[in-house]
Amino acid sequence: MSLPVKVMRDGLLEKRSSGLLQLWKKKRCVLTEDGLRLHQHKPGAAAAASAFGSKAKELRFDRMATVDCVEYKRGLVYFTVVMVTGKEIDFRCAQDGTAWNAEIALALVRYKNLQAVQTGRNRQLSSSSLSSSNLPSSNLHGSSSDYL
Repeated sequence: MSLPVKVMRDGLLEKRSSGLLQLWKKKRCVLTEDGLRLHQHKPGAAAAASAFGSKAKELRFDRMATVDCVEYKRGLVYFTVVMVTGKEIDFRCAQDGTAWNAEIALALVRYKNLQAVQTGRNRQLSSSSLSSSNLPSSNLHGSSSDYL
């Protein structure tokens, strides 16, 4: 059983296909704490049903490097999601309200910060357990003058 995922935003984005013609295709996108899920856009389908019911392509934040290349043209925002492998995925959306690129970038930064804090805690815990286990046994019961 998987844990429920917190949805931060749900709506339509257009993704440029990687084929020869590089056509723009509408995708239902769900931004979560873990990444961005891309679903096939089915006009008339309920948002909640398509959000998790269909097979989705997932762009996880642990595999995402950055959100780049923001351009504003003719009422649209164009941006690129760059994966750690170097792969670039182009998107566009309407320029009204808070743009998707800003929300994805903020969620990515939040995710990376949480990972850095967790890594720091793990290092601190492992170094404190190593330092306490590396004390020589003769110093454990020594006098206070042994430490001066």
